[in-house]
Amino acid sequence: MKVTLLGTGDATGTPLIGCECPTCMDAHRGGKSRRLRFSVLVESDKGKVLIDTGPDLRQQMLENNIVHVDGVIWTHGHYDHYTGFAEFHRVQSNVDVYGITETLDYILDYLYFLKPIRHDVLMYEPFELIGLTFTLFEVKHPPVKKAVGVMICERNKKVVITSDAQKDIPPRSLELIQQPDLLVVDAIVPPTIKVKKHMNSVEAMALAKEIEAKEIVMTHLSHYFKPHDEESKILPLGYDGMVFHI
Repeated sequence: MKVTLLGTGDATGTPLIGCECPTCMDAHRGGKSRRLRFSVLVESDKGKVLIDTGPDLRQQMLENNIVHVDGVIWTHGHYDHYTGFAEFHRVQSNVDVYGITETLDYILDYLYFLKPIRHDVLMYEPFELIGLTFTLFEVKHPPVKKAVGVMICERNKKVVITSDAQKDIPPRSLELIQQPDLLVVDAIVPPTIKVKKHMNSVEAMALAKEIEAKEIVMTHLSHYFKPHDEESKILPLGYDGMVFHI
């Protein structure tokens, strides 16, 4: 299994328009602080699956030589996680899309014109795709009523992607995601910044310890962190194009 972080930024991305903070200036210079909006590519020898399709999907597909996918999984209906799906226009027709009913109802009301093939998935019910086993699990991300993370398994290997989530992950989900080989975790800000809908970096590290993650990488990162090369000396920050072989 290969996991590529296509976009590690929060809803605004970095650089933030009009901002001249050190992190945004590093992003302008082409440093690893440059962060497109959230999307993750999961690959096996049988195909490719996107976890979320942020607004920068066209650029991400071009930069990573992605010309076809075998499925898209949506975690929730916030614009920075699905609106890039429109970039499939005239590129790929009838894309298979997966998610819980509430999420698909919301997103496909907007993207109906692309005629994706809908697959409603129940939380905690595994399904097979590209030779891998995917399971959607509940997380808390208000005001979204139902948001999910994604667990991917291949034989005895496990990858957990929390997507956008508060620290209060339900007990059933915590039991499911124990001891992942890789945890891709929402950590939008350092602990000096107050946030309600996401985890900060301290909370993300605490989750990794609680579920005994073998490796952790932080994503959905804002410009409030120090420039990547400086901050990554003390925190496991992801960056756009980062690849993991599991």
